[in-house]
Amino acid sequence: MSRTTANLLLLLTAAIWGAAFVAQSTAMALLSPLWFVALRFILTAIVSAPLAFIEARRRPRPIGWGDLGVMAGLTASFVAGVIVQQQGILKTTVTNAGFLTSLYVLFTPFVALVMLGHRLASRDFLTAGLALVGAWLMSGGLSGIGVGDAYIAASALFWAMQLVFMEKAVKQTGRPFFVVFAQYVFTATIGLAIALAVDPIDWAAIRATWPEVVYAGVFSGGVGYTLQAVAQKHTRSSDAAIIFAMEAPFAMLAGALLLHERIGLVGAIGAALIFVAVLIVSLMPARKTEPA
Repeated sequence: MSRTTANLLLLLTAAIWGAAFVAQSTAMALLSPLWFVALRFILTAIVSAPLAFIEARRRPRPIGWGDLGVMAGLTASFVAGVIVQQQGILKTTVTNAGFLTSLYVLFTPFVALVMLGHRLASRDFLTAGLALVGAWLMSGGLSGIGVGDAYIAASALFWAMQLVFMEKAVKQTGRPFFVVFAQYVFTATIGLAIALAVDPIDWAAIRATWPEVVYAGVFSGGVGYTLQAVAQKHTRSSDAAIIFAMEAPFAMLAGALLLHERIGLVGAIGAALIFVAVLIVSLMPARKTEPA
């Protein structure tokens, strides 16, 4: 797969995830964050299991002890990001959540520098800056800092770590479908265990929010995260972070179409800046980033 094709798959993933913000927001009116996380990733694990099985039959390379460390880091950062973000969405505005989540665009190149030895290029600062300014304009600025905002900012760091761990895991194991399947199983298990322990189940809420759970579990999870794993085998985590900044414009478009939210001129300018950042990542040749 070429780097351009991989980046196009990441762009499709950003569109799927952007629409998922609508599902996450509307479901929180009835369903608790922990049950939402548990149910969506149970579905995601079920959907992705056949792909992991087929991959294991075609690529019999076993997962070795050397792979367990990076798999543990990937799973831990993913679980933390999912749970912390979902808790934050419950306690802050969608505006603040959208901007603060985009901080992972800024965090990822520096996390990759520390964890993978990727050298920072001038375009990393340029594209991260454009994407963050664009997200700021789209959000209209922060409307007040609170506990929920701290949760979202923390989740952005976990998402940056997850992107870097994903790149390392899929390239090291050569088994992207197994990597994401293991990620889903552990996330569903941990989310379900915590939900059962601290949050009484509400069957009426589950019945009322099943469309949101299905979209988040099957499409955002099963399709989106699988595309991420496949594509990140052929591109940089820093590129992925910038392309995933398109999640915000896609979320804004989904909100306009499904929730009848208005898109102002300033928001449109912000979306255009993020799109420019994505074009720079996709079209500007990257210098060698692997350590000597």
